Amino acid sequence: MEFTHHDFLHLALFIVFSLLTLFLNAKSKGKNAENPNALLVQYQVELKNKALVYRNVSAVFALLFLSVLIGTYFSREYGLEAHFSEWMNLLVRWTHVIFGIAWIGASFYFIFLENSLNRTDGLRDELVGNLWAVHGGGFYYVEKYKVAPQTLPKTLHWFKYEAYFTWITGIVLMLIIYYMNPNAYMVDKNVADIAPSTAIWIGIGSLLSGWIIYDILCKSSLIHKKKAFAIVGFAIVIALSFILSKLLSGRAAFMHVGALLGTIMVANVFFVIIPSQKAMVRAAIEGKPLNPELGKMAGLRSLHNNYITFPVLYIMISNHFPSTFSPSTNWIILTLLIIASVAIKHYVNLHEKGQKAASMIPIAAVTFVALFIITAPKQQKADPSVEKITDDIAMNIIHTRCGTCHSTSPTDDVFKIAPNGVTYDSVDDVMKHKDKIMTRAVHTTSMPFGNKTNMTDVERKQLGAWLLKNH
Repeated sequence: MEFTHHDFLHLALFIVFSLLTLFLNAKSKGKNAENPNALLVQYQVELKNKALVYRNVSAVFALLFLSVLIGTYFSREYGLEAHFSEWMNLLVRWTHVIFGIAWIGASFYFIFLENSLNRTDGLRDELVGNLWAVHGGGFYYVEKYKVAPQTLPKTLHWFKYEAYFTWITGIVLMLIIYYMNPNAYMVDKNVADIAPSTAIWIGIGSLLSGWIIYDILCKSSLIHKKKAFAIVGFAIVIALSFILSKLLSGRAAFMHVGALLGTIMVANVFFVIIPSQKAMVRAAIEGKPLNPELGKMAGLRSLHNNYITFPVLYIMISNHFPSTFSPSTNWIILTLLIIASVAIKHYVNLHEKGQKAASMIPIAAVTFVALFIITAPKQQKADPSVEKITDDIAMNIIHTRCGTCHSTSPTDDVFKIAPNGVTYDSVDDVMKHKDKIMTRAVHTTSMPFGNKTNMTDVERKQLGAWLLKNH
């Protein structure tokens, strides 16, 4: 069996997660403490089984990478490697979207509850507010306590695994698409001539450093100044976007900004929100004074997550829209997209509170109009300085620069099947997709990926003139 660098990566990850599984299995062993308080026992079991949960997650990943290794081997033997890779990509992406919907949906719902609570009429002293709702043919009644009820229920529902598995599947997707194919998706020599390994470390470093900077800001006195915190945080995200846009391909830069924001969101859940909730539950069970700051900080981080969701959702789908990530000004485009999406979210949040924020809609509308104008391709006119080319010369450019992927028999090292089934084997094939070729190869220059086939500016102009002639 001939191992590729991808195979060695899968094997290494399998070994790492297997060792982690064994370690966590040892940590999860032990007897439960006996206690007459049923909920305290439940809480102790929750804490003790934390290692058990992580062990199961690690075991799943170990099996995943072992399955990928074995599946890749057998699919390669039968000439189905590209088909297997496509299905792996599909399944991980599907899972990521499902968990993302569950997580973001829960976030939106609980912020809606917080914003829509009745805080004045007929409330008991121990309550902050309550809310009646109707859904799915039934009526629901929700109460929020100032701190905690005098007697806690036997069963509490926690919302955390949606966040964890959204991030985990997102990181796996990043690994499959970007880190296993950095030459195709991360490195653009027209942006920066760096090694693929350097691009990967830049990507990983952006995720770690971004979270550390954000967490430091949250622990500083700036956290109590909402507007100042928002401005500083926004400036840091834009600065990082600018730096990444000068080091990575536009698509990879966008995606790593999104991955950073997603990492901040899940780290908020893991390091702040859930520990604060567990501390509050434990204090309530043991009858100790509760620290209201825990709930306040957890709520604040949750609110941060709520505002981050709209930019993250856009970035998740941005790889389908090269007019936003391909221009050299892509970091400015991302800046405007964040402004527009946060303005809309702020309007929704204030509207749920019964407050007016009419100015947010014009801000978002003007921003989107500006984005439309900025990203609009320049009108192509016949340029007398561009050499006119024949159909044969045009098809030679397409076969040389585009045909490595977009043909019935691709020769690219990554794409073994034509992306989206689009092939350019004949003039008729090309004419079916001439508008898309004009956009991707001529206007935005986002194709070929990372300009792997070294398509020249002259060839792009010649191809553009030829496509205009055939319009």
